Amino acid sequence: MKNQIVIHGGANSPSTLNEKLQKILDNLDVNGSFLDLAVKSVVMMEDDPTFNAGTGSVPRIDGSIQMDAAVMSDSGFGSVMCIENVKHPVMVARDVMEKSPHIMLAGEGAVEFARKLGYEYYNPETEKSREMMDKLKASIKNNTLPEKFKFMVKSSSDTVGAVARIDGKFAAAVSTGGAFPMLRGRVGDSPVIGAGIYQGEKGAVVATGIGEDIAKDLLSFRIYQQIGTDDLNEIVKKEIDKFKVSVGIIAISDNEYSVYANTDMAHAEREL
Repeated sequence: MKNQIVIHGGANSPSTLNEKLQKILDNLDVNGSFLDLAVKSVVMMEDDPTFNAGTGSVPRIDGSIQMDAAVMSDSGFGSVMCIENVKHPVMVARDVMEKSPHIMLAGEGAVEFARKLGYEYYNPETEKSREMMDKLKASIKNNTLPEKFKFMVKSSSDTVGAVARIDGKFAAAVSTGGAFPMLRGRVGDSPVIGAGIYQGEKGAVVATGIGEDIAKDLLSFRIYQQIGTDDLNEIVKKEIDKFKVSVGIIAISDNEYSVYANTDMAHAEREL
């Protein structure tokens, strides 16, 4: 059983980004725990505006940028929902797990918690997010906004994530700027235990795609429950093939890992 880390760039992220993700793993500081490695890799993706997390997050329908993130390991679970104006939501999620009595913090409470721990104000707005808002405003003005917003545009990936197996222990981390356009306060699957992320003694699973559908199915937990009953790739494929919307999974167990999506999904792996 070799140490391994697997990352993805989100459902609908093109395979042309595989090389960029591989460089992230190649440059990853491998010192630290299994959770350290998962979080570090997600932080590097949060720093890259190419991906919809951290600096690359997409705007809400009101122009604000609210982000979700979660981590899970043997130490427990922590997540933040609808957090604003921080650079690395995944690090705040880890602090929720390790430095608070809670497992989830949301909105203003999550921001206040981050500030008390020294996280400085950071505006993740980019040219990409400004252009998206300009197009949205034009759609509203021309009365061409899709029914129920469609909650996603194909040109943007959604979630970044990582799963790691180090010395027989597992960790998972996930971060997202959400889908576009969506209502302020919307929470998808990523920060919800069992939906967008799950970890246990058998392995770790992270999901990406249309969060509402993933959450209703508790997809990550469903896959985790089946680890050891069949080939991991077959388990993952069987579950994803049930969906009619964009969904992807990275999962890892004692002796294998799986990367599978019903759409494009950039990814990379590295043995450690």
